[in-house]
Amino acid sequence: MEKFIKEIPKAELHLHIEGTFEPKLMFDIAKRNGIEIPFASVEEIEKAYQFDCLQDFLDIYYQGAGVLLHEQDFYDLCFSYLTKCAEQNIRHTEIMFDPQTHTERGVPFSVVIKGIHRACEDAEKKWGISSLLIMSYLRHLSEEDAFTTLKQSLPFKELITAVGLDSSEKGNPPSKFKNVFKASVNEGYIPLAHAGEEGDADYIWEALDILKIKRIDHGNNSMQDENLIATIVEKDIALTVCPLSNQALQVVPNLSTHPLKKMMDLGIKVTVNSDDPAYFGGQVNQNYIEIQKALDLTKKDIYELAKNSFEYSLASDDLKEIYLSELERFYLKNL
Repeated sequence: MEKFIKEIPKAELHLHIEGTFEPKLMFDIAKRNGIEIPFASVEEIEKAYQFDCLQDFLDIYYQGAGVLLHEQDFYDLCFSYLTKCAEQNIRHTEIMFDPQTHTERGVPFSVVIKGIHRACEDAEKKWGISSLLIMSYLRHLSEEDAFTTLKQSLPFKELITAVGLDSSEKGNPPSKFKNVFKASVNEGYIPLAHAGEEGDADYIWEALDILKIKRIDHGNNSMQDENLIATIVEKDIALTVCPLSNQALQVVPNLSTHPLKKMMDLGIKVTVNSDDPAYFGGQVNQNYIEIQKALDLTKKDIYELAKNSFEYSLASDDLKEIYLSELERFYLKNL
């Protein structure tokens, strides 16, 4: 089963590029940029990557991002992740980036996006991995701040496919960003949002009804509301679920209690993703492996999850067709 999981073609739809920051790379870039970090070694950083809740994680996540200053830093960060995509048979990835994490430190928007985009171009040339960018607004900041970011993004509009909403969920409901999402859609960006990770089902309703999102990031707490489940199924909206992240941040006590299989049985289109793999103990393949063991998923289940990852991606129809054909061939050969 592990071999099957490692070799099956797949897409990743929920991935924060700042959350792929491996301790060694963080240490190297901090040294290169002459930035003091409160860790004397790579091992010390690894020890710090232990969390009890979303806020504990966010505190060190933003601290780590603080060493990223130059275009080359963002290139190195992104190319390191894309190298792992090539190793895991990830054919397509949708990369979230948080401009505000960097612009509020004085790093220009252009530096961030140019570094990330250049890495994506090189990975496509080298491995044939397709990718697109999702610009995420930080929900703990104001809507006014998000509008500033939207304005900064416009010269690079052709490099950005969608907008998202991430960071501290509780106390920052989707409705807080109603106007900036409307403006983002008017600029041609596809609306997505984190909802129902720590917030309850009402946050998911708001994301659907007010922000008009096309995909739900996380969505665990949709299980609180039967009407919401029915609406998600009826509207054919996929969830980008992140098992190891959910376990690390205590969204679920352990993977054996994860609602992923129940969601699938109810007809919800679920995808498996790594969220912030450097911090949560595993890339996409590890998420598949661990959730498969915990919930005793079958090869057919794994195939369905991989199929969903392509079907509910924002890739072009032509690309989807290519990837789905490849997946189908792989599955029939490995039954």
